[in-house]
Amino acid sequence: MNCWLTVMQIAGRMALAGHLVCEQHDWYREVVVMRAVVYHGPGKKEWEEVPKPTILEDGDVIVRVDAVTICGTDLHILKGDVPAVTDGRVLGHEAVGTIEEAGPGVKVLKPGDRVLVSCISACGRCRFCREGRYGLCVGGGGWILGHKIDGTQAEYVRVPFAETSTYLIPSGVSDESVLMLADIGPTGYEVGVLNGGVQPGDVVAVVGAGPIGLSAMLTSKLYSPSHIVAIDVADARLEAAKLFGATATINNSREDAVAAVKELTGGLGADVAIEAVGIPETFELCAELIRSGGRVANIGVHGKPATLHLEDLWIKGVTIKTGLVDTYSTATLLKLVASGQLKVDELITHRFSLNQFMEAYDIFARAADTGALKVVLTRS
Repeated sequence: MNCWLTVMQIAGRMALAGHLVCEQHDWYREVVVMRAVVYHGPGKKEWEEVPKPTILEDGDVIVRVDAVTICGTDLHILKGDVPAVTDGRVLGHEAVGTIEEAGPGVKVLKPGDRVLVSCISACGRCRFCREGRYGLCVGGGGWILGHKIDGTQAEYVRVPFAETSTYLIPSGVSDESVLMLADIGPTGYEVGVLNGGVQPGDVVAVVGAGPIGLSAMLTSKLYSPSHIVAIDVADARLEAAKLFGATATINNSREDAVAAVKELTGGLGADVAIEAVGIPETFELCAELIRSGGRVANIGVHGKPATLHLEDLWIKGVTIKTGLVDTYSTATLLKLVASGQLKVDELITHRFSLNQFMEAYDIFARAADTGALKVVLTRS
């Protein structure tokens, strides 16, 4: 008799406390299940049972997810903007958790360690990883969690390249604070502030006052700009922007943002314009806001083409930078959080338990109505 039964055959025989067990003579085969948010095509997701991940490579760890969040990129995935995400993928790329199991190649980390699971995985060996450009990793890393492999919106997650893709959490630092450094902290800082070359005295215009835009405002303050201008269409988000460093706010649904920024700058325009939405209109607005010789930093995840008006920009000496976060700044930001100098946990507006994922997604997706910035889900 063939003892390698299908999962459905096993399920028909016995189900014990989340373990599907097949007994045959003096041995058994075990398939452990967990719950996760699973993508089933544009607009479709479910909190459902899936197999619990196992160690596949020597450098893997299995992390019990203790705190997790939802990213604007997850909403882009659900809109169909990221076709590389296929039916059946567990979503999510941000988590804080406890290592449950480590592969034989993992030497520094051990079961029981609290770790930040970064949104970017780094093989540590390829050309780009050696340059600190982990988001471009060609050795199997980059943005893979919740994208090319199963992600963090689950009870457990497998993390490849664990020793270069996780960060030990200092004692006394809360899960919530560290969770904000899985993605939005380094993304706002690296792709917005550092790519934009923010300098003391600059006028920084941030288009989009959602979590990423607010992160860019918060970390811009590290460089003492003269003004941080928040531009959005939601008054509630503009009010939040004032708490995170905005010195001026513009509701672009009823005000001329370009005229307002030029008035503030003596007709020149912003030194740095940071795009933090991911739609053509906001990118094109940034290109209008920028002064000659200025810098445009695009953070947003774009699913549609945007027009680049080179007929206007070619003579202005404008620099435009794009990119995925590399997370090379995570260790630095972790020090600032641990010392109390960077209060990223203030971005959190809503809290849920893991089994409330569908409600959390609804609240986050309707941010204009609910006032949601970052939602956090934790184990009960």
